[in-house]
Amino acid sequence: MDYIKSQKTLMTDVVLIILGCFIASLGVNLFLIHAKLLSGGATGVALIIQYLNGFKAGYMVFLINLPLFILSFFKLNRRFTYYSAIGMLSLSISLILTSSLTQGIFVDDILLYCIYGGVLCGLGYGIVFSRNGSTGGTDIITMLIRKKFSNFNIGSLSFILNVLIVSIGAYFFGIPKALYTLISMFIQSIVVDKVVKGLNSKQLLLIITEREQAVIDYIIENLHRGVTSLFAEGEYTHDKKKMLYCLVTTRQMIELKNTIHLIDEKAFVTIIDVSEVRGKGFKNI
Repeated sequence: MDYIKSQKTLMTDVVLIILGCFIASLGVNLFLIHAKLLSGGATGVALIIQYLNGFKAGYMVFLINLPLFILSFFKLNRRFTYYSAIGMLSLSISLILTSSLTQGIFVDDILLYCIYGGVLCGLGYGIVFSRNGSTGGTDIITMLIRKKFSNFNIGSLSFILNVLIVSIGAYFFGIPKALYTLISMFIQSIVVDKVVKGLNSKQLLLIITEREQAVIDYIIENLHRGVTSLFAEGEYTHDKKKMLYCLVTTRQMIELKNTIHLIDEKAFVTIIDVSEVRGKGFKNI
């Protein structure tokens, strides 16, 4: 049973990584390339080469990543390498398949290109990252450096590499293009963050009520979620009460909040956003 579940999870991961890469390729070919904007990572390097020499970005993404994957295979976690290989191949193929769309949308405002390019790329990469995937490039470089020098911060390393890529783009294509690229990358990072947190986020409810058993029964029987009882003491009255601790999805949170109000209008409910939950009933550890 566990084997079947793990196989289903693997297939879901692969399908979503491929889908995410396809969406990201639409962002690149429909918007970024049309406006001659750049991107971060290996895709950014590939776009610089395409703009200078006409060599298609999809092929360049593959060629840039090939030696990195050989290093990753021997130096890094195999699961990370396999998932990154799926992402890199999917992105390369998607960029090639959608390359004919570079002249598909015409608008006079370059800002629209960088906004929509950033949104689509962010959506695509966000889906990839939400499945613990990667598209290679700077992700592998930062992981290799981090393994050699453990005190380096991965986020800072990635930022430095992307700044270097944009700076090279500014040298060849001018500062305005680089500035628009930074806007697009900023939008992309926001969307990635929202997608990753949105797909994995849960809500933590801390509930204090006089009718705790009715609330517990509803959560278990209707939402099929577990509840943990914590003993709390009010410092003003020194009354000892149960505090219910419950993790639910966003949709279940809305339903539970409304139901608690019907059960006990005087109930005290604290709702906390949780970016990720791992364990039984949620995502595997």
